[in-house]
Amino acid sequence: MFNVEDYVVCGNKGVCKVDHIGTLDMSGVDKDEEYYILKPVYSTGSTVYVPVETAEQSVRPVLSHKEADSLVDEIPSISRLEIRNEKELEQEYKVCIRSNDARELVKLLKTIYTRREARFAAGRKETALDAKYFRIAGDYLFGELAISLELPRAEVETYICDRGWDKA
Repeated sequence: MFNVEDYVVCGNKGVCKVDHIGTLDMSGVDKDEEYYILKPVYSTGSTVYVPVETAEQSVRPVLSHKEADSLVDEIPSISRLEIRNEKELEQEYKVCIRSNDARELVKLLKTIYTRREARFAAGRKETALDAKYFRIAGDYLFGELAISLELPRAEVETYICDRGWDKA
């Protein structure tokens, strides 16, 4: 499915590079099972081990350049989350993060951005929950777009805004 040097998006680790594919020499691990050994791109010093057999459940290829450009163009038309119950807010945020889907991250970012602007307009601060999930979703989405669009990570937000984010 993936090859060494491929960029992938891995569940709650964001963008990773396939460093190695092979068996693991660790206690408690099936010596015959093959693993993708992944190195998170934006989180140095950690390694992720994903069984090849079940990788499709938690790992996907990064968006192609064309798919990333298309997603950026779609941002203004992507809907926000419908928050029906403030008590279940964090659960809804977690569902978006765990989806491993760039469009769901856009929905989450747009939702939190709108909530934050409304709070600021009312003279209130951003909630800690919104700040936490805005950072996580932004890290995952902008990290993937940086790889897909071949841009420095720090330039992705400007690129998105130049293409229509602020019109969303």
